[in-house]
Formats: sequence, structure tokens, C-alpha cells
Amino acid sequence: MLKGATYNCGIELLLNMIGGKWKTLIMYYLITKSKRFSELKSLLPGITSKMLTKQLRELERDGLIKREIYHQVPLKVEYSLTAKGMELEVILLQMCEVGTRYLDHEDSHQKAVQLV
Repeated sequence: MLKGATYNCGIELLLNMIGGKWKTLIMYYLITKSKRFSELKSLLPGITSKMLTKQLRELERDGLIKREIYHQVPLKVEYSLTAKGMELEVILLQMCEVGTRYLDHEDSHQKAVQLV
């Protein structure tokens, strides 16, 4: 969220918080359980460490995820959704479901085109 920003509707605010290529994916992967930085990085092919760090910090700043540090050797840090972040669980799961249907449709369409 940008401090001092004015939003005309809730969708505008929400898109500002979770928009972009990576944030919704990060949140989706955190629905089931906490994950370490390296786990998230391996689930997101193409993301750089610098970009993942930036996205995690922004999600944390907006109160959607929390960062928990375990003081042990070696140091362990895990990321998880906050209660505020979990409010988006249904939306994220629906996005996944609809996207999967679209992928299935695209696959069927491409196979039909290849047969012609």
C-alpha cells in the first residue's frame, strides 16, 4: 500500500497490494503451510533472489504475510500468511481453479489445431 494514496474502490487497493507477477503466486504457495525463502524460490522459476526479497518485504509491509525468525544454528526464517492474508485464500484458490480450466481448454484447443 502506498502511504497517502487515494483509492476509488477496494479492488484498486487490493490490486495495489497483490498485483504484479509474483505476489499472488507467493501467497498461493503459502496457503497450506509456512515456507522458507529457498522453498519459495524453487517454486517460482525465473524469480531472482533480489525480486523475491522485494516482494516478500512488500507483502509483509502490507500485513499479508509474516516473517518468523527461529534463533537456531543455522538461522531459520519462515514466511506464512497472516489472518489478513488468509482472507484472500478463497480468491487465490478460485484463481487457480479458473486458470486450470483455461489451461485445460488451451491444451484441448492446441491439440485440435495440431490435428488439422
